[in-house]
Amino acid sequence: MKYLFIITAIIIAIASGWITNVLVNELKEEERKKIEVWAESLALLMSQPEFENLDKAVEDAFNRYKSHLLNIIQDNTTIPVIVTDETGNVADKKNIEVPEQNPEEYLKEKIAKFSNRHKPIVIKSIEDIKIYVYYDDSTVLKNLQLFPFVQLAVVFIFIAVSFLALNSTKKAEQNRVWVGLSKETAHQLGTPISSLMAWVEYLKAKDIDSKLLTEMDKDVQRLKTIAERFSKIGSHADPEPMDLAEAVSHAVEYMGKRISSKVNIQTDFPEETICVLMNESLFGWVIENLIKNAVDAMDGQGLITISAFVKGKKTVLDLSDTGKGIPKSKFDAVFQPGYTTKKRGWGLGLSLVRRIIESYHKGKIFVYKSEIGKGTTFRIELRII
Repeated sequence: MKYLFIITAIIIAIASGWITNVLVNELKEEERKKIEVWAESLALLMSQPEFENLDKAVEDAFNRYKSHLLNIIQDNTTIPVIVTDETGNVADKKNIEVPEQNPEEYLKEKIAKFSNRHKPIVIKSIEDIKIYVYYDDSTVLKNLQLFPFVQLAVVFIFIAVSFLALNSTKKAEQNRVWVGLSKETAHQLGTPISSLMAWVEYLKAKDIDSKLLTEMDKDVQRLKTIAERFSKIGSHADPEPMDLAEAVSHAVEYMGKRISSKVNIQTDFPEETICVLMNESLFGWVIENLIKNAVDAMDGQGLITISAFVKGKKTVLDLSDTGKGIPKSKFDAVFQPGYTTKKRGWGLGLSLVRRIIESYHKGKIFVYKSEIGKGTTFRIELRII
């Protein structure tokens, strides 16, 4: 739909430009004819002899004729004109403001510009002397010539604003869907979690293996954490100062017990503490999603490396795997909702990861590098405090 809108706008702009160009050419021709009439009137006025003792009626007619020619000449108030003789001396000028300093040089420059734009009109005086009439486009015509460019600029600005508005509307709609889905998921999880917690407490009162109950309690607490995460989507998640290495280690520890034993996770953090503002629950969700995707990309076996370092006023966290890799053309697409390479995937994991990093932690996440058959590195950048 948006591409159809853009194409339509471009067609309108081109059509408007073409129509304007036609009007400009017609107006140019009209001004040329007007100047030719003006020049012819000037030639006729200059060629009129002086008569004495004319009949009163003939004299009146002659004077009306001269007055008519003068009116034609004086009616030109918009088109700049310079009249010269055969040697180039300026005999007359109209609709031109001449500076007090170097007026002759100024008029010569004007004559050169006028002759480049329009072929001068040649007339002959009564003594058969050639007179040259140089003229320029009127202010109206010049403005009309600029109009297509202004019109195109306005159209392109309109296209850009409309495109941004459409994207903004689409993003706002996606946000509402995300928030609604997350809130509903948290709400739906609440009832069975409460029931499970009650059952765990009930079983603790019975003669049940304590190790089994401990694991059950951990899973119930995990479900509670997941519900809490979903409930925070769309809400104001207050970030708190947190050691980055500690937050990452919590997520790694949890995932390490739930992924294939053939996957090795290594961490490399500097000795000094890297403190950043974060919501640990949501940030842990990010790390878990990235680890899960890395495991899938490696088909359940390989090496995941998580490293961090400080770069200026921000900290950089890299998560690398030895998986299939991502084509360079898909570096941004992997974060789009619905993009997935899995048969049963929804394509929401990385989209959620970007949302959490950018919206709740004011950071950036992107594919730093990837090579087909060798692996991928995702990079997270966060401000340090």
